[in-house]
Amino acid sequence: MIQEHEPETVRETACETVPEAPPGESGESPGGETGTEPTGTEPEATRRDSGATESSRANRGWWDRNADDYQIEHGTFLGDDRFVWSPEGLDEVEAGLLGPQESLRGLDILEIGAGAAQCSRWLAARGARPVALDLSHRQLQHALRIGEGRALSFPLVEADAGTLPFRDGSFDLACSAYGAIPFVADPVGVFREVRRVLRPGGRWVFSVTHPVRWAFPDEPGPEGLSVAASYFDRTPYVEQDEEGRAVYVEHHRTVGDRVRDVVAAGFRLVDLVEPEWPAWNTQEWGGWSPLRGSLIPGTAIFVCVRD
Repeated sequence: MIQEHEPETVRETACETVPEAPPGESGESPGGETGTEPTGTEPEATRRDSGATESSRANRGWWDRNADDYQIEHGTFLGDDRFVWSPEGLDEVEAGLLGPQESLRGLDILEIGAGAAQCSRWLAARGARPVALDLSHRQLQHALRIGEGRALSFPLVEADAGTLPFRDGSFDLACSAYGAIPFVADPVGVFREVRRVLRPGGRWVFSVTHPVRWAFPDEPGPEGLSVAASYFDRTPYVEQDEEGRAVYVEHHRTVGDRVRDVVAAGFRLVDLVEPEWPAWNTQEWGGWSPLRGSLIPGTAIFVCVRD
């Protein structure tokens, strides 16, 4: 949730030192959905430019305010220790995008935009050595809450994905399930940072909203099936307060943009996965739904390798 920005203090925190999140804060899920703002007024949704610094600040604040309700609303679906790639419910157990499960044992793995670190917890249970990184302190508090009393522990790091606080070649693998990448103004900068901290041969796998969704209204019902905007309009989606300050930002890239960004950062793209909506999944998640999922893709997962 993250990029090139003004200098910030980066805190690396072991799981046992983050204060636990108290219940009861308001908000909703991402993907163009509006969260409850401190003023009690609904933010204005618009399309306008939003640079790296503004995007990072807005999304840090949004996730800190809305982390509690996000975990309440989606925590059951995500589980405490599952690796779910998308609202379609694609699970790494079946997908195997990181490689065979037995091959993960002993690997140093960076999860970017980890939220409550459900994916890192799944990785740790398979013998990997994950590090869960997120821009939002509140999300990491939830990671601590869920992990309390569990035998497996791993580092939680509060940092911006555009300035990863790790040495070159620190990790064997990096992953991100809807974390960071949809929210950053400079994806190539983030990808280059990921490449820097990966060892040669390391895999980088990330999921994002499928770019074609930007041409359609963010609605789960029939009204979300008619093209309403240009797929080629890269203007960011911004929610702003009464003074014009961004409180939530998402950045659009076409499929071609994403491929070129990956290549420009020095990766080799080895797969592009577009999960189909499974029959068992009857829930709606923001603009994702069985109706839309049966007709148009909702998620794109990029599997890349650092040669």
